[in-house]
Parts: sequence; C-alpha cells; structure tokens
Amino acid sequence: MFPNRIKTLTTERQPDPILWNALKQGDRRAFAELYERYYRILYNYGYKLLPDAALVEDAIQDLFVDLWRIQQNLAEAESVKFYLFRSLRRKIHRLSEKENRFLSVDQAAFPFLTDTTPEHQFTAGEQEQQLTQQLAHALKQLPDRQSEVVTLRFYENFKTAEIAAIMGITDKSVRNTLHKAMTHLRENARYLAPFLGLLLLLLS
Repeated sequence: MFPNRIKTLTTERQPDPILWNALKQGDRRAFAELYERYYRILYNYGYKLLPDAALVEDAIQDLFVDLWRIQQNLAEAESVKFYLFRSLRRKIHRLSEKENRFLSVDQAAFPFLTDTTPEHQFTAGEQEQQLTQQLAHALKQLPDRQSEVVTLRFYENFKTAEIAAIMGITDKSVRNTLHKAMTHLRENARYLAPFLGLLLLLLS
C-alpha cells in the first residue's frame, strides 16, 4: 500500500506530537511524514527481532494501515516513537505465530553503529572505527533478550519503563537484563571496561 519512500510533503520538520495530532484529524500529509520518518528505523528494529524482510514489511504496513483506520480513536501519545515500537513488536509477534516463527534478535544483522548512534560517546578520532567494530563484535555475543534491551536503551534511547512496555516484561526484569548485559560485556570485552564500568555505576 505504501512505497518504501514517500516524498516529504512538509517544508519544515514538525515535532512528532504535532504530526500525531494532525493525523488524528485525518491529515494525510502528517500521516505520510510519520511513515517517511519512521519506516527505516522500524524496519531495522523489526528485522532484528525476526530476520524476515517480507514479514517485517507486512507488519509495518499493517501498523500504518491501522493508524489511518483508527485515526480518530488514537490516544494521546507522549512518545510517538514508543507507541510505534511497541505496536510493531506486537504485530511481528502475532505474524510470527501465524508463520510458526519465533522472535529472536538477528545478531548478524545488528546495524548498531551508524553516524547517528551513540558510539561517539565511547571514542573519538582515529580510534573510533576500531572501537566501534569491537563493540559491535562484543554485542553479537549477547543472548537475544540482552541484545534487544541494550538496543532499546542505548541506541533508541528508551527509558526503563518504556522498554518494559515494549517487550512486555517488568521494569525490574529490564534493569536486571541490562545489568547482566553490561556485566557480560565488561567481562568479555575488557577494552570496553572503562565505558561499561561507568554505565554499570549509573545502573546500580
């Protein structure tokens, strides 16, 4: 129903809440802008959960079809990104059940480190590329759930409560899983110890 890319119809980038409210009023331009803005990051996240391009694309299409269909009944969204991530995860889960598939993070497909992700917090200059490659390699060694929590927390900047709602687990489970992931990385990737030690301190 939708192309992978939709030409942006607004000349200025509008904040998510404004687009969301406009969508609730039936604004097609706001709908198209939200789709354009979130398609790629939703696809990347969905593909990490289940590496099936067709299924992930179907889930995203279904999600936006639902948004348009129930536009007038949409609740206020404090975070549009959170709403979309949580909804997509649920749709992928339902679709995967129909296909007798299981949600699991595809470690080989983790595009964690891009120009817009927080790897710049870990290093700078000539050492950046080497360190980010090492980090990506270390993340591949994590169990699926730990990988997903790390992704949502540090690369998508969701709060603990939001991660819990997205994944359908408790806040405590999120904190414990994240702590285990950081501990695992610190023990098995000693070159990251200075940075992970700080993160563990903040999580304690």
